[in-house]
Parts: sequence; structure tokens; C-alpha cells
Amino acid sequence: MQIMTEGIIIRDKTLSNDNHMLSILTKDFGVITAFERQSRQMKNRINSALELFSYSTFVLFYNKERYTVDKADSNKIFFGIREDIEKLSLASYFSELLLELAAEGEEASSYLKLFLNCLAMLESGKRSISFIKALFELRLVSMAGYMPDLLGCQVCGQSEGRDLFFLPNTGVIVCQNCLSTYEQEVKIQISPGELAAMRHIIYSDINLLFRFTMPEPALVRLSQITENYILCQLGKTFTSLTFFHSVQLPQ
Repeated sequence: MQIMTEGIIIRDKTLSNDNHMLSILTKDFGVITAFERQSRQMKNRINSALELFSYSTFVLFYNKERYTVDKADSNKIFFGIREDIEKLSLASYFSELLLELAAEGEEASSYLKLFLNCLAMLESGKRSISFIKALFELRLVSMAGYMPDLLGCQVCGQSEGRDLFFLPNTGVIVCQNCLSTYEQEVKIQISPGELAAMRHIIYSDINLLFRFTMPEPALVRLSQITENYILCQLGKTFTSLTFFHSVQLPQ
């Protein structure tokens, strides 16, 4: 059976000179594994459409629960990301998160739109690394079923103020007066600005997602909070994240 879908290459594993195993985040089928087995002559015709972080229209042959690439036409190639080690490592971390959280066989247009928008912002430099990282992490895990409850203190309902704490293990906020209820929990005090940004990221329409501003030092801290939340909720570390931190430029 032949099918057509849009998608972006998020992992490319070389099996042999003319044999690649691709992980593709697709609009219609989530993350799929597809094999590319073209002759060298045919491969040269579609090579750019099959490179890492190439957003393409794919014609796939599906047989016995296995996808093979028949044709691919590139729509957008993020050259600016591939030429910058810090941006490339962050995009690779995003890809690893998508491999973890985007289900195979399910429609994934919202995941694809989020990833493409973040890559476009990353390539253009219109938003900082910390901004994009925090936004992608928190929005993605929220879409995947790990949305934190940031409406108010879990005990008394207090929703504003400087004495609120975020609990990354349970994904809730608690005020100073109610902290004793969560005595054994890890607690991160958050400012009103950080809380407002987190609420915007998880609750806003995707078309308005990038429309907030914070000073860079606050964005750096926000990125640390969202990363902490990711690691606590998923219960694992990511090699791509470790590498990103090793090449990350001073903030």
C-alpha cells in the first residue's frame, strides 16, 4: 500500500552505504520508522529531502507493518540549524523528546507544527536558545499528557503572589503557608513572571505561543525549571541533553 504524508526527519541511522533507517515525525501517523533503500543514482535525486531536519512530503510504501521511502520532495531544510553546533544539539534533544512522547500510528499535526515553529525560531535567531528550549519542553510534555496544574495552590487555591512554589515531581504549585502538606517534595520557588510564562506556554493557542517576553536571565531560569520538570516526569535522562549542555554557550 502506498501512502503520502508530510513529515520531518528527526533521526537518521546508517545501516549501510545505500541503506538508512529514518525516524520521521509525520503529520498523519506520528513518529514512524522508514527504510530508505535507493540506488545511489536515485538517492542523489532526493537526497536533500532525506537529510536530518528536512521537512518533506513523503510517498511511502507500507507492507507488513514496515515503511519504505518511495519518494520525497523537500519543503524546508533547516540549514542554519545544521551549521550551528549549539542549535543542532538542541534540535537533537527536541528530536529525542519527540521519539519518547509522540505515539506511532496517531495523528500528530500539533506535534509537527510545534517542532517546525521552534526550529524556524531557532534558525532565525528571533528568540533566544533559553526561550525556545523552555517553550518546547513545557508545551510538548503538556500535549503528551503531562500538563502541570498551575491554576492555583493545590491546598488553598492561592493563584498569585511571590510565595508560590512549583513541585516538579507532582506538577502542581503550592503556597508558602501550605508547604507542610508536601513536606517530602522537591520545591522550586517561582516568581510571578515565571508562573505567568508557564501558564502562557501550556494554556495559550499555538498561534499565540511565542508572544511573550522575559529578560534573558529569567528565561535561563525558566529553562532550568522546565528541564527539571521533564526529567522528573519522564524519569530518565537524555544523552542529547547532556551533549547540549556540554556545547551550550555562556548565557
